[in-house]
Amino acid sequence: MDKSAKIRLGISVGDLNGVGMEVIIKTFMEAKMTSFCTPVVYGSSRTAGYHRKVMGITDWSFNLINDAAEANPKRVNLVTVWQEEVNLELGVASKEVGAYALKSLEAAVADLKAGKIDALVTAPINKDTIQADNFAFPGHTEYLQQAFGVKDVLMFLVSDRMRVGTLTGHIPLKDVANKLGKEAILGKLRIMQQSLQLDFNIRKPRIAVLSLNPHAGDNGLLGDEEQRIIKPAIEAANQEGMLVFGPYGSDGFFGSNQFMQFDAVLGMYHDQVLTPFKALAFENGVNYTAGLPVIRTSPDHGTGYDIAGKNIADAGSFRQAVFAAIDIAKTRAENVELQANAIKPQKVKFEDGE
Repeated sequence: MDKSAKIRLGISVGDLNGVGMEVIIKTFMEAKMTSFCTPVVYGSSRTAGYHRKVMGITDWSFNLINDAAEANPKRVNLVTVWQEEVNLELGVASKEVGAYALKSLEAAVADLKAGKIDALVTAPINKDTIQADNFAFPGHTEYLQQAFGVKDVLMFLVSDRMRVGTLTGHIPLKDVANKLGKEAILGKLRIMQQSLQLDFNIRKPRIAVLSLNPHAGDNGLLGDEEQRIIKPAIEAANQEGMLVFGPYGSDGFFGSNQFMQFDAVLGMYHDQVLTPFKALAFENGVNYTAGLPVIRTSPDHGTGYDIAGKNIADAGSFRQAVFAAIDIAKTRAENVELQANAIKPQKVKFEDGE
């Protein structure tokens, strides 16, 4: 991919009773956005028209197409995934609406696999109402992991201030300790290291690892997972040439701004890293799925049922997810090309007597 070329960016609409379509429309109503990418939204003209009407928009619309290959690079395109009318009730959880969130996602992922789009941005889903025979996952991350057949992925939250990943994802807190393991931690660190190098151009990243227990276990007084599992994983990572440090107690680590000394932080469970991340970067934070062979980002907020239909949703995080997908796609393509064209050492053949 040419570093200066526009990418074709797919967007799944998420839960249509939430703020997804609102932040999509607010983002791409800005005329300059089509100079950065060619947007391809997966939905329907009827649902898009409903949301435009609720927002009071009469002077802007999508370019309707039937296939991503038809996308107009100067317009905000919408691929028609379904024709029928959907019964929308903004702010209300609905299994019917959840089914259409899945239709949008499946269509976008199919085009991502086929190379019709270069990257994907997913609007928020309701993790309950989207459940179906072909979606028995806690969220987008796990669905995409299976869809692209990879062994492991990393939920990577990124902003201009910090990057955090989590060992365990959407699981009950009571199950976290049983999911800890040296190899599990080491696997996430490898994904994080590779992503920082390939996707963010950080050649020798410094990574911090958080403890499971308060105060890093206080030498075993508050738990032995740090000494028994986490420290050996850090040592193994260092033996592989990674610059990994810790484990650090998360309260002091974030409270003292120690996180700013590192390129990324690996936490043990979801809220341990997402709580400080959202406190510091809620309006411009991005959820990125590292470890996939493709690029997928999303805003770091949910469906926003409480404000859906009020035209007050902040599109900042979604807009940053768009820019992150563009930047990561181009950076990765450039680095893959550099690796492919790297000068390999040539064997020198010496003549007899030399």
